[in-house]
Amino acid sequence: MLEGFNFRIIWEYMPFFMEGVRNTALISLISLFLALIAGIIACAGRLSKWKLIRGVAIFYIESIRTTPLLVQIYFFYFGLPTLGFRIPELQTGILALMLNSGAYIAEIVRAGIQSVSKGQSEAAYALGLNESQRLRLVVLPQALRVIIPPLTSQYLNLTKNSSLAVAVGYPDLFAIGRTVINQTGRAVEVIGITMIVYLSISLLTALFMNWYNQRIRLVER
Repeated sequence: MLEGFNFRIIWEYMPFFMEGVRNTALISLISLFLALIAGIIACAGRLSKWKLIRGVAIFYIESIRTTPLLVQIYFFYFGLPTLGFRIPELQTGILALMLNSGAYIAEIVRAGIQSVSKGQSEAAYALGLNESQRLRLVVLPQALRVIIPPLTSQYLNLTKNSSLAVAVGYPDLFAIGRTVINQTGRAVEVIGITMIVYLSISLLTALFMNWYNQRIRLVER
């Protein structure tokens, strides 16, 4: 069944594949962390009582969510230099992934916070809790039940979308795999390994998020 396939080529190019895996993991992990921060900040702005701050947050969220990620990557890499800025490939990918996922995360966090009934907040104030304590002890523990599942999906999307950084020359797993295909002509083997690596990264991400979700549920009980 495997006749005609030459998987030895994978071992011959293993150092290159490992470099691609490292680069993919690097851009994904940094972007995941920064996207969460950007999403929380944007959500705070979206819920702000100040019209200017709320307007800026809405503009950011809607402008990002209504334009393709690839266009955003090209803008940061080719468009910003015309304004006097030059961003390297890695930083371009991180910036685009952070802002893109941050816009979606902002809406996810907002939905989670707004899912908590106002009665919970009123009860917290009645107990003498301040705003910080209300959010930390009352709102967030309940909101996380709504936030975690869609946040997991968004993290998986970010990991897969990291392959778009190849558009500006970032040497991630996909870019290196394409180079190996051009040198060896073994497309099926290389694409198969690439898919397995992305699948493994996605499964690890999902397992961690599901573990965290279960841990939160146990704590709440």
